[in-house]
Amino acid sequence: MSDPRSLGSRRIGRRGFGALAALSLLPLAGCGLRPATAYTPKVAPAGIQPIKDLPQGARLTVTGKNFTEQLILGKIGVLAAQAAGFEVTDLTNVPGSVPVRELMTSGGADMTWEYTGTAWLTYMGETKGIPDKKKQWTAVRDADLANGLTWLPPAPLNNTYALAVRSEAVEKLGGITKLSQIADLPVKDRTICVESEFNSRADGLVPLLKEYGIPRGEDDGVPAKNISLYDTGAVYTATDSGTCNFGEVFTTDGRIQSLDLSILEDDRGYFPAYNVAPVLGTKVLKKYPGLKDVFEKVSPVLTDSALRSLNLRVDEGGELPADVAFDFMVEKGLVAEA
Repeated sequence: MSDPRSLGSRRIGRRGFGALAALSLLPLAGCGLRPATAYTPKVAPAGIQPIKDLPQGARLTVTGKNFTEQLILGKIGVLAAQAAGFEVTDLTNVPGSVPVRELMTSGGADMTWEYTGTAWLTYMGETKGIPDKKKQWTAVRDADLANGLTWLPPAPLNNTYALAVRSEAVEKLGGITKLSQIADLPVKDRTICVESEFNSRADGLVPLLKEYGIPRGEDDGVPAKNISLYDTGAVYTATDSGTCNFGEVFTTDGRIQSLDLSILEDDRGYFPAYNVAPVLGTKVLKKYPGLKDVFEKVSPVLTDSALRSLNLRVDEGGELPADVAFDFMVEKGLVAEA
């Protein structure tokens, strides 16, 4: 846990409530506290202002998945809706992509943050992603209109796959910055750590190496002995320790920052785009068109580097996603403390 004394007395109080709320629900029920998943700091309008002529008691249900980045994004959605004047039902922390999707298509939830590549490949059943970010977003936007969902413009955040190298090894490997430069290295230096899923999936390691002209399993490409399989988290530490020169990562993972890893540019555009975007029920958006302006204020500040820092505060700092989201929204001038 980070030391709350460095955060000021106001934040100690707010995080103190979050810590209590994180305890089991039963002992807290008599005290009137809520579980951590439902806890969100109170906000006042700032950059996000109440929607004009919003009916009193207007409600919005926000949902999201149960991994760190989605927990943070979900709370950002809740805070934005509250600042816009809605009474918000918080249905974040849902276990899995498909249940969130079902909530959205059934009308059980009104808003979520979704990834373009996930929608295209998982929900729409396409077999190949679109690396071009704008084209991928346009494709899912157009396809989802028939499902009663409207995709607002995407954020810069693109949580896709990448290969990373420990920063101190960059110069030793010829100043490498691009995936295509792996082919210029001696075979002995083409060592790669990946998780088992990426090793076997149809859009994973094998076609990636083929795209870049260094086929897996070939002596003049990437021999089998050069590839090591690890659990997801262990890939990062193995790459940082030099067990392998290159490791499979997700581009917004906070460990990229904390371990000082450098992402190699996908200069042939192999990896699909996974930009996050606000998705709203079309009927809800027609009823409250001001929601478009609300979320279009938020999306531009959601970048890869921003989410790496926020994810790190939760995963390694032990902070609550709601507090991290609140601090970020206040810092960006989107909301104020109530």
